[in-house]
Amino acid sequence: LGLAAALAAALLLAGGVGALPVGLADWAALVQAPGGELSGGAHVLWSLRLPRALLAATVGAALGLAGALTQGLFRNPMADPGLLGVTSGAVGAAALVLTVFAASAAAVPPAWRLWVLPLSAFAGALAVCFALERGARWLTPGSITGLLLTGLALNAFTMALVGLCTFVATDEQLRSLTFWTLGSLAGGSWPVAGLLLVVLALGEAVAGHLGVDVQRLRTRLIVIVALLSAFAVAWCGLIGFIGLMAPHLVRAAAGADQRAVLPLAMLAGAVLLLVADTVARTAAMPAEVPVGIVTALIGGPAFLWLLHRTVRTSGQGGPL
Repeated sequence: LGLAAALAAALLLAGGVGALPVGLADWAALVQAPGGELSGGAHVLWSLRLPRALLAATVGAALGLAGALTQGLFRNPMADPGLLGVTSGAVGAAALVLTVFAASAAAVPPAWRLWVLPLSAFAGALAVCFALERGARWLTPGSITGLLLTGLALNAFTMALVGLCTFVATDEQLRSLTFWTLGSLAGGSWPVAGLLLVVLALGEAVAGHLGVDVQRLRTRLIVIVALLSAFAVAWCGLIGFIGLMAPHLVRAAAGADQRAVLPLAMLAGAVLLLVADTVARTAAMPAEVPVGIVTALIGGPAFLWLLHRTVRTSGQGGPL
């Protein structure tokens, strides 16, 4: 209930603040004239801020769910799609499409172009996810440190691909790559937000079975983690730390039962990203700070604190 109330408050805040203030009269105009002509603050609210806020909430929920699933799948509280290289795999595939395969992507029929980046991002995320799962079990079976190091190696490889694409990109392609590497929700629209809601519903349906037999669901969970990460990256770029922080926050409050962690992590992720996007959109008006920078500024210190807490809890601390 607390997270639901926080999400409602964050939605109201995201809709109300900005370069053009939005008041209660503008909210009332949406109810009084649904589908009709809107002007002023009501038009800004319906056409720009509400779809962007809904996109931020759905992407945050997807990243929170992907983080909780990753931590449950690998049985590692420090795991998340970003740290393990899954998100960067999606970014690397999208970067290849934007640069190396730009000409072939332009030949795709217009009706299919909306799916080029999501499908390529999904393929990249899925490839890294399977490589991580197989590679860690082969190289360092049962080692949490080995799992993280394998993820860091895959992360470095995929980000090297992004760097190579940046080197060969044209000026226009370079601007698009900057969008992917820093993250932004500026492209939010009702169709994209609705599509992500459908993807999120698929992920939630599969996640509802977690806790019964992890081995039997391993492949399905890998696909879901890749799908959630890929769709988030495809339209919003690289947004880090949401998948790491959201499960930890709810686990500290509600315990480690995955049946509770999964839905609560979705709510927490939605609140975190919605608040971060509101800060990114309003902190330097009229300019806009990439939301990936805001989440990194918050998530970096949070990750160090979580790492310190994990080491203390496991009893592996002590002088070097």
